[in-house]
Amino acid sequence: MRLKTSERLINDIFETLTAGYHDVVNWRRHMHQYPELSFKEVKTAQYIKEKLLSFGLEVKTNIGGNGLIGILIGDQPGKTIALRADFDALPLNDEKDVPYKSQNPGVMHACGHDGHTAALLGTAKALSQFRHHIKGKVIFIFQPAEEALPGGAKFMIEDGVLNGVDYIFGIHLNSQMALGKVAVGEGYKTAAVDKFSIHIQGKGGHGARPHQSIDSIVIGSDIVNSLQKIVSRNVDPLKTAVVSVGIFQAGSTFNAIADKATLEGTVRTYDEDTRKLVEKQIHNIVDGVTTAFGATYTIDYENGYPAVYNHPEETKTVKSLLSEQFSEENIIEMEPSTGAEDFSYFLLEKPGTFIRVGSQNDDESTSYSHHHPKFDFDERALLISEKTFVSIVSHYLF
Repeated sequence: MRLKTSERLINDIFETLTAGYHDVVNWRRHMHQYPELSFKEVKTAQYIKEKLLSFGLEVKTNIGGNGLIGILIGDQPGKTIALRADFDALPLNDEKDVPYKSQNPGVMHACGHDGHTAALLGTAKALSQFRHHIKGKVIFIFQPAEEALPGGAKFMIEDGVLNGVDYIFGIHLNSQMALGKVAVGEGYKTAAVDKFSIHIQGKGGHGARPHQSIDSIVIGSDIVNSLQKIVSRNVDPLKTAVVSVGIFQAGSTFNAIADKATLEGTVRTYDEDTRKLVEKQIHNIVDGVTTAFGATYTIDYENGYPAVYNHPEETKTVKSLLSEQFSEENIIEMEPSTGAEDFSYFLLEKPGTFIRVGSQNDDESTSYSHHHPKFDFDERALLISEKTFVSIVSHYLF
């Protein structure tokens, strides 16, 4: 009887979500038209605040910058579940021909953050209408600055956003996955992303007399080649790492030996031991090669977001829940990605999992990759995202 009651309640909430679908789409399109860059999301935060207040939620603002939360307290005591959405945009021109095209030149929601926020707002509105059934508390986290280091999640955590939270869950739309599919998986699912800049100081001279110079281009070339051997010769073959050099700048004329060279690149890893190993080897290689040639160097090494690690127990729970709600064939294994996501900071603090929701249909307009100037998605994925959040909350708090 209790199970049937719970199922009936979830169905009632799902019906409420469906009835409010067009509102959620309108919220998403409004945010898409008026995007704001990381650390500058003032108007978007105000828009979110007004919606949360209209739902009758307690709202706290200026958390870790422009971050804010909505707090839904149930009529009975219980656990505290946090649900997170990000709401910053990217420095891109919107090249889509749609009525809701960005009105802010050079700024665009090209990663689905407007959708994440709209879906979480819709979830908050629906659950607020069923608060008397909730045993515990739901914290709706709206996070700024996911796209720019050091990221908004870190600052929100430092401001205490996870105090008292038992579990945390997040969703990301995926334009490379079919609408109706939801990807869930335990373990490492996005990579830690680090950046390095290597500045080589040699000795310039005439191209005809190389013996009188210290050739920064030759030194840089040796460094590039040596860096490519870190993965094949230092990293455990059963672990994953990527070392890529994206910038090599040196010289200004064909017949002069360049005295300076700059290399910049990125490192992608999953586990922390491998991450530290690669960083150490980069320093060792640069020091060894420059010393051998009589040059000097500096390295700027920036640790970006850590890897997203989905906690096994919570991930298995979510997979089981969603298999019941959406059928097993629609719940697929989440493949690891070498992309970055600062939701990882939340999962370092609290157990939970990060989920991907498919947003691609047969129309080409929904198949562009994230961060593409024509990025868009099937908005029906918003309703699936809402139902995913509600399924999780119902398990822990109903």
